[in-house]
Amino acid sequence: MKFVHIADIHFDSPFINLADKENLGDLKRLEQRRVLKKVIEYIKENNINCLFISGDFYEHKYIKKSTIEYINNLFKEIPETNIYISAGNHDPLIKNSYYNKFKWNKNVKIFSSKLEKIELEEADIYGFSFDDFYFKENILDKINIENENKINILIMHASLDSGVLEDKEYNPISKKQLKEKKFDYVALGHIHKINYNNEEKQNIVYPGSTISLGFDEIGQHGMIVGEIQKEDIKLDFIPLSEINFKLHELDITDILSKEDLIENINDLKFGENNLIEIILIGKRNFEINKYELNKLITNNQIIKIKDKTKLNYDLAKIANEYTLKGLFAKDMLDKLNNQDLTEDEKQIIEKALEIGFEALD
Repeated sequence: MKFVHIADIHFDSPFINLADKENLGDLKRLEQRRVLKKVIEYIKENNINCLFISGDFYEHKYIKKSTIEYINNLFKEIPETNIYISAGNHDPLIKNSYYNKFKWNKNVKIFSSKLEKIELEEADIYGFSFDDFYFKENILDKINIENENKINILIMHASLDSGVLEDKEYNPISKKQLKEKKFDYVALGHIHKINYNNEEKQNIVYPGSTISLGFDEIGQHGMIVGEIQKEDIKLDFIPLSEINFKLHELDITDILSKEDLIENINDLKFGENNLIEIILIGKRNFEINKYELNKLITNNQIIKIKDKTKLNYDLAKIANEYTLKGLFAKDMLDKLNNQDLTEDEKQIIEKALEIGFEALD
């Protein structure tokens, strides 16, 4: 049995974090369409039996009917492929969901909010959908394989062994308990980073988000393709994302002015189809205004700038001077040495130091 496993494509996402650059959200939404088309083409060319979609397929708040129609028309191109959708926390199976009110093609199965089992000739497919934007109970307590002689597959949106408090609200499950259920393959969604080959014969898999959704999702994104028999599974990852997000550190210690910095940034070269977040590091010799820099940068691949620089001052030395500047430095140094400071408060004091020194020079 051959299958494709995808998750977390988030159709019609507003891409709020990318809104600084004109039309970038539109470009990413077009990429979502092209990437799903790639998935469908692969399925057609390789006679894939099943497509597993493990939640967050679209954004409930923003999804357009035209996008749903586009998706369903693609599904019609693979009538012999069984499509199984487990709704997640961004596309829950609520009353006004398109999963409920749209007439999907007959090869599409959307799991209900109660655990269901679909019987195929060689496999039993188990799955369920979120019926709200949160799901806190342990669904594994309700799952038991009925026929261990068949291939058994579980499809769901879930947080696996997460120590993050927020993830406790999105179907928190234990890997140990999940393994005890003895599924031959578990198609998970929710975590946007791929996880499929970290151990021998791994069969509990996150494919990651199908495309990169922002600078917190660097690296490759795509789909898992697999071939499964009882006691044997072969998995591969196929990259699909067309626009890649990358981070680039720029040490500005030896850069002496805003104008020099802008020239340095504009001279940077990056590979095609890469979108870049510049991370400024080192010691700065002048005040940095990220919003002003963004207006003057002509390289359209640079989407964001993050300032992680430190003041280029020897505060301890200046604090020993018997000058107004020295008194100011001593006062600010005392504030910075406060162990109870948050990172935000520290940045505010450092910015005040920078402005104060410029005024006193």
